[in-house]
Amino acid sequence: IHRLDQDTSGVLLIAKNKKALDFFQKQFKQRRVKKKYLALVIGTPKLEKGEIKGLIGRSPNDRRKQKVFSPLEPGAEGKREAITKYRVIKKFKRYTLVEAEPKTGRKHQIRAHFAYLGHPLAGDKLYGFKNQPQPKGLKRHFLHASQIKIKLPSGKEKEIISPLPEDLKKVLKNI
Repeated sequence: IHRLDQDTSGVLLIAKNKKALDFFQKQFKQRRVKKKYLALVIGTPKLEKGEIKGLIGRSPNDRRKQKVFSPLEPGAEGKREAITKYRVIKKFKRYTLVEAEPKTGRKHQIRAHFAYLGHPLAGDKLYGFKNQPQPKGLKRHFLHASQIKIKLPSGKEKEIISPLPEDLKKVLKNI
């Protein structure tokens, strides 16, 4: 029904049939699905909570990456709006655990948005900075789809929660 980046853990919805697929995908397109992610970012964002907004599209310098463009920036035409709300959950010496709530569903959105803020995800080899600190034991980027709320065909809302996996719990314990 939707996708997660490679190495991102957490809730992933799969439809049993075409009818269910169409029903659920429509909710994603209409932005009615509420998604929450846990991310460990390098450093500490200036604000305890905020909204990252910009146009997102393929980076002209690296075709594997997405880039956040300002509306007046050359190359911004044709790029799609991306919005991520976030709030700080816990601060560590060199890292911050945040809850991110994407309001749009762009490729690599959360990863690109936090790199744009100057706080890439811990362990992110694609969006991270050269020589950025690496938490002990982290073998992938620290991004986990922790929660999703979606309407079922019956009309009831269903909230699915995925606890943080052991590898990421261990990383937090070690920092």
